[in-house]
Amino acid sequence: MSTGKDFSSDNASGAAPEVLAALGRANGATAAAYGDDPCTAQLTERLSDLFEHELAVFPMFTGTAANALALSCLAPPFGAIFCHESAHIYTSECGAPEFYTGGAKLIGLPGAAARIDPAALSAGLAELGKGVTHHFQPAALSLTQATECGTLYSIEAIRRLTDIAHRADLKVHMDGARFANALAASGQTPAEASWKAGVDVLSLGLTKNGALAAEAVIFFDPTLAEDARFRQKRAGQVASKMRFVSAQLLAMVQDGQWLELAAHANQMGRRLGEGAAKLGIALAFPVDINEAFLELDRTVADRLRAQGFLFHPWTAEPKEGSCRYRFVTSFATEPDDVDGLVSTLARALG
Repeated sequence: MSTGKDFSSDNASGAAPEVLAALGRANGATAAAYGDDPCTAQLTERLSDLFEHELAVFPMFTGTAANALALSCLAPPFGAIFCHESAHIYTSECGAPEFYTGGAKLIGLPGAAARIDPAALSAGLAELGKGVTHHFQPAALSLTQATECGTLYSIEAIRRLTDIAHRADLKVHMDGARFANALAASGQTPAEASWKAGVDVLSLGLTKNGALAAEAVIFFDPTLAEDARFRQKRAGQVASKMRFVSAQLLAMVQDGQWLELAAHANQMGRRLGEGAAKLGIALAFPVDINEAFLELDRTVADRLRAQGFLFHPWTAEPKEGSCRYRFVTSFATEPDDVDGLVSTLARALG
């Protein structure tokens, strides 16, 4: 499998062979509907082992639904949810968190490389005013790991933020759309990177990492999940044949496949970043996972597109005549795909 010239997103890749095989096995017999099947039960057991904690697990189709449903269990309609100003829930989910919560307010906070500045969180909490009738009330903090810029929070940085949040009686959500990439890059265990660092609820994303349409909301405190099954049903996220969603997730996490696939994607991302740097191209952020953000002259970007390469502009122009572009590798990206891009970049620069 190869992604060829498509570096637009890890969503553009197909499904991992292990996922397709698991779907075939799930199709081989009948099973109870709506999540009462053995595969879904086995998934919860496996994830509980992986995270070293009792869990409430809710398989989902999409990351947006996973984030929004998780937050709806943490924030009332008059609640405030703090997140980074570049967070996916803030910029790219079309108001889904506000919709699912019935009106909670997202508050975007600054921080370099898409990581929330702890001082900004403290200032935001002070400004909001807990108990003031006229204000939204602090309810939750949402962190993204890995971030929208492909960077990582250290465990210490997560703990600083979760400590501030918990002292203010906020619950902590983590958007883990690329959680596997973060684990593969850091070497942390799932437990160390989540509940041991103060995370209460995790949106575990595996679609970008080789599943077809499979995410999960994981509650480390099952009491927070008391309403989740009703919210999940009301949101249209309870599949009648849930075993096909659970089978994908189970295939990924059963024998460490999710980390192997993520590690390969990360390796290809670093290969791309290193190749670009050798050409003198500036990298906007460290290449911690499978995303490389390159500062390119627009004419160079146009030459790449003319050769069939797919990628995305990311921000407003940082300097005259240039722009920041995001290139994403995946589990299916081959070394030859990356080397072909770097070679074409070298010619485009000339």
